[in-house]
Amino acid sequence: RFNNNLPNMNSVVLATSGAGKSFTVKLEILRYLLNNIDTIVIDPENEYQALVDKVGWSYINISTWSQQFINPFDIPPKIEDRDYSKGDLLRGQIMGLIGLISILIGGLTPEQEAMLDTALQTTYQLKWITLDSDDYTGKQPPLMSDLYNVLLATTGAENIAVRLSKYVTWSFAKIFNNYTNIDINSNLTVFSIRDLEDALKTPAMYSVLNFIWTKVRSQKKKRFLVCDEAWIMLQNDTSAEFLFWLVKRARKYGLWITTISQDIEDFMRSKYGKPIVSNSALQLLLKQSTSSVKTLEQIIGLSEAEKQRLVSASIGEWLLFAGNQHIALKILASPQEKEFITTNVQ
Repeated sequence: RFNNNLPNMNSVVLATSGAGKSFTVKLEILRYLLNNIDTIVIDPENEYQALVDKVGWSYINISTWSQQFINPFDIPPKIEDRDYSKGDLLRGQIMGLIGLISILIGGLTPEQEAMLDTALQTTYQLKWITLDSDDYTGKQPPLMSDLYNVLLATTGAENIAVRLSKYVTWSFAKIFNNYTNIDINSNLTVFSIRDLEDALKTPAMYSVLNFIWTKVRSQKKKRFLVCDEAWIMLQNDTSAEFLFWLVKRARKYGLWITTISQDIEDFMRSKYGKPIVSNSALQLLLKQSTSSVKTLEQIIGLSEAEKQRLVSASIGEWLLFAGNQHIALKILASPQEKEFITTNVQ
């Protein structure tokens, strides 16, 4: 991953279901953990819980019944080696919240974005957090319910408040309307979103990624981030753009990102799918369907022999693309490694 001949440390893993994607990535995680590399995983299908149970680190469940929360209104810590002007942290935080709320309520007009920007500033001001400050230490951030109350009291913003209400007063309130009680403080941290309703998975992945990103930027060190079933993020332009932005900027902070997807056509249908692939120095391809091979041929470029190999590949057989090198390989794990990473279906 840290080969100086590569433009970045990112990879993209594309394959059909059952081809060995998660097995291979879990094997990579296990080997990097042995080298003391912190690893973070966004897990839509509880593929990584057994690994966490065996190595004994952090498994965080994001769901409507979980007691583990991320407050999207938290002010991020300062980035190392960067000079700040007054209000910079708050401005960046407000921009991120506008993106999250746009995903939650299904889009905003330019006028509504401007209204929401003002409402967010007011919400923070009520907690003594203003653009005139450069230190927010010790100040409690607001919650989604605080913004909701400000919107209700703002002429013209009632429609935004109504659309946001289910994340404040309904069953969805538990996910986005609580104070943060978790942290990324172990060698392996897995965020599970399997038990969320499908409509909430995209905003939840966006919120989790933003939380991870603020922590990554505050302390530069080698970290490995796995975003499994990334096509979920690509279903919305705002979240897709955010994922692409992370992939582009990761190297600067010692982060490398593995983006995984089995829905290749959905992945590539997004205008950010191809740029994510292009900004990943390593492209790992397992068994493909005939239709997905056609899609990949347009994006990556495959020879006839490579297309045939991918269509007929067995479990664990790969094509690895690294720059101009196209290498056929098979992933092998020791018996002890298999015991750690094999998912047993009950």
